[in-house]
Amino acid sequence: MSASPHTVSDVMTHTAVAVGSRASYKEIVELMDQWKVSALPVVVGEGRVIGVVSEADLLLKEEYRVDDEVLRDRPLGDTAKAGAVYAEELMSSPAVTVHADATIAEAARIMARRHVKRLPVVNDLGLLEGVVSRGDLLKVFLRSDEDIAAEIRNTVLPDLPTAAELHVKVTEGVVTLGGRLRDHALVSLLARAVRAVEGVVDIRFDLRSEERVAH
Repeated sequence: MSASPHTVSDVMTHTAVAVGSRASYKEIVELMDQWKVSALPVVVGEGRVIGVVSEADLLLKEEYRVDDEVLRDRPLGDTAKAGAVYAEELMSSPAVTVHADATIAEAARIMARRHVKRLPVVNDLGLLEGVVSRGDLLKVFLRSDEDIAAEIRNTVLPDLPTAAELHVKVTEGVVTLGGRLRDHALVSLLARAVRAVEGVVDIRFDLRSEERVAH
């Protein structure tokens, strides 16, 4: 069975494209087009991440090209970026980053809360190790139904002795637990444990009661 990826290191792109602080506007646009990415880490020295330049940062120049009146109601930082030429002027700083040992759920929460599509992955010194994108996080849902079912049988059910009589079926990532569960108070606990398995889309129960079994 394939190991379930639980951390950013399992799904991230280890070879990350980055730019220096003096990279020009046009150079940044060309790199984004070449590598088909929506943002680039900005690094200095041996690879310490100091910021990120995104498509949103770059598009401020186009937004303000025709009518300078729109600048009046926007933050001062946006005004500066509209006239910027180099990465150090264009970037959002400090960079929103994540560590390789962070869970996939943690990375997803950071992206959602900070409204970003990609996160530089850094070590304890802030040095760039890779990049993780929304698409990378979705890779966990490419696991086969067989892998998911096997992990549930081997790692979830053995921890709940009263669930020994359950059988597992997975179809398109949706888990169905059927059979007899002696203690129905464990349903919510079991549901949480199954949902923690990477690749699970949803969970359903088809349980028999003790009364039905007796008859």
